[in-house]
Amino acid sequence: MLGIFGTIENPTNYTSNNGSGLFTLLSNILKLAGVIAGLFFIVQIIMAGYGYISANGDPKKTEAAWAKIYQSAIGLAIVASAFVLASVIGKVFGINILNPVIYGPGT
Repeated sequence: MLGIFGTIENPTNYTSNNGSGLFTLLSNILKLAGVIAGLFFIVQIIMAGYGYISANGDPKKTEAAWAKIYQSAIGLAIVASAFVLASVIGKVFGINILNPVIYGPGT
């Protein structure tokens, strides 16, 4: 049907690779986890910085602030390594896990 918006096609008529839905879901979950982890890292670094500044030379508070910084950095490194691992697995199996093609109407 041709209208003001152009040709309207049935959205169920699309071509898809078999099994691509699972990889699209995993990719979206991985990206969401990366964004959440990045935001959490920023909040933790800010809180640790505030704790370090407000420690006023108290060794226990300073040590706790540095521990929070180290733990945040380790957590961010684990998330970054998950992206690297997903990329390597994608290259080995020939699947574009991190940037899947999502088929929909008009593609």
